[in-house]
Amino acid sequence: MLMVAEVGSEIVGTFHLTFLTYLAAAGKEDCQIEAVHVDQRYRNQGIGTQMMKWAIDTAKKRECRRVQLTSNKERVDAHRFYKRLGFVMSHEGAKFLI
Repeated sequence: MLMVAEVGSEIVGTFHLTFLTYLAAAGKEDCQIEAVHVDQRYRNQGIGTQMMKWAIDTAKKRECRRVQLTSNKERVDAHRFYKRLGFVMSHEGAKFLI
C-alpha cells in the first residue's frame, strides 16, 4: 500500500505499508513500513508524525502483532524521530546486493 501526505494539492510525504502474514504466529500479521520520506521543505511540521500515527492506527485496526521498519544506520535524525514515536531499535539488518 503506497500512501501519500498532501498539503493542499502538493504531495509532501510518502510511505509504503506491507502486511506480512506469519504462519508461525497463527496467521497474525506484522505491518512493515518502508520508504518513509517527507519533503525537506515540510520537515519538522508534524507531517511525519501524522503519517506514522496513521500507519500504527491502521496496523492496530488490522490487529497486527507489531509495526516494524528498517532505517539506514547513518540516518541519526530519522532514528531519533522513530524513537520519539516509541519504536525500539532492536535488530541488526543485512542485505545482499545483486
